[in-house]
Amino acid sequence: MSFLKPPKAKALVSAEKVDPTYKKLRLQVFIGIFIGYAGYYLVRNNFSIAIPKLIEQGFTKAQLGWAFSAVSIAYGFSKFFMAILSDRSNARIFLPLGLVLTAIVNLIFGFVPAATESVTSMFVLLFLVGWFGGMGWPPCGRILTHWYSISERGMWTSVWNTAHNVGGAIMAPLAAAGITFIGVHFTGMKDYTGAFIFPALAALVVALVSYLLIRDTPESQGLPAIEEYKNDFANSDHVTYEEEFTVKEILFTYVLKNKWIWIISFANIFVYFVRYGIGNWSPTYLFEVKNLPLTATSHSYALYELAGIPGTIFAGWFSDKVFKGRRGPAGFCLMLLVSVFVFMYWKAPSMTFVNIGLFMTGFLIYGPVMLIGLQALDSVPKKAAGTAAGLTGLFGYLFGSVAANAAMGVIVDNMGWDAGFTAIIASCLIAAALFSLTWNLRGQEVIKK
Repeated sequence: MSFLKPPKAKALVSAEKVDPTYKKLRLQVFIGIFIGYAGYYLVRNNFSIAIPKLIEQGFTKAQLGWAFSAVSIAYGFSKFFMAILSDRSNARIFLPLGLVLTAIVNLIFGFVPAATESVTSMFVLLFLVGWFGGMGWPPCGRILTHWYSISERGMWTSVWNTAHNVGGAIMAPLAAAGITFIGVHFTGMKDYTGAFIFPALAALVVALVSYLLIRDTPESQGLPAIEEYKNDFANSDHVTYEEEFTVKEILFTYVLKNKWIWIISFANIFVYFVRYGIGNWSPTYLFEVKNLPLTATSHSYALYELAGIPGTIFAGWFSDKVFKGRRGPAGFCLMLLVSVFVFMYWKAPSMTFVNIGLFMTGFLIYGPVMLIGLQALDSVPKKAAGTAAGLTGLFGYLFGSVAANAAMGVIVDNMGWDAGFTAIIASCLIAAALFSLTWNLRGQEVIKK
């Protein structure tokens, strides 16, 4: 796949052009990965909107939770293995390609009736959604570490990380519009298929725009390394790690032997259980327990996602400014607060308190999600950044998100919603404890091979 290979470094631009070129391209590339990553969330969790209708067709929560877990299983493995490929690929090609493939699978859900007629067919297609969806985060991590230095990366990464909240929030009304449109104009189709069709068409447009904007690295544009441009190095020896590593070096020297990556990977299990235990099941919980119609549950889902935008930015500022680039203490504080508002959402006596609890949970939980990815980027050389983040994602999705989908379905089916919420709050506290183990971690030192 030679078309995926990173572009070769261009001859250095003249000294007087470095600053204006850097400023122009940094903004352009940032917009490209922001829009591109938001596009992935137009086509990743659409199935959650369709779950209440599928339950009406006769499927159980446990069956649908198992089918939905395919996204997390595939995404976890894909984020890790695609990250290894991404660290040695051109981000400009890699990101849009995955988005196009994910959109195509969603169109199959929308236009092929057999896609939602069995648990097996749903599992297979959702597995493909997760696998192709795993091509989004790694190239963004590669770009962030190459275009932004460590002292500014927290804020920029937090702003970029809100892309999935934007995408998730836009998905909900797009899905609702698709459901209405299909229900009115295509009586022979199941109306919920519109939740897949409209967002997928939008994602194809986004993929083209992101390709036009993204550039791989500063060196590929004839610019110096970001550390030299900003005079801001991630280690005391001022090593920039601009040479390409072999797969063996990336995996074994810089990632698998790094204790910090393992700690935050385990923390990610519990953070993701909370994130998806609330997010993916909120339409069903509100439909069953609070008796909201399907279109109203999609608006509540959008509220949860939108709240993550200011919350994620706050978390980046919090870790950069209050804790001077240390992500652990920020994550610890935020996870304790998440447990408080999950409890409010669970025990709320009215819809006002339900919405406050859901909004604040969304505001707070996406900060730790971002901080774990950022800790992974900070803790390894730039050329291994995607793989490090991929390992944390593997743990988060394979164990945390799968449990949030499959295990939550089983727990709620057999023991009720109270048991499900108890498991979520326990996960908040475990994640906080693991964050505390990385309290003093900042950046990375040169690793002697």
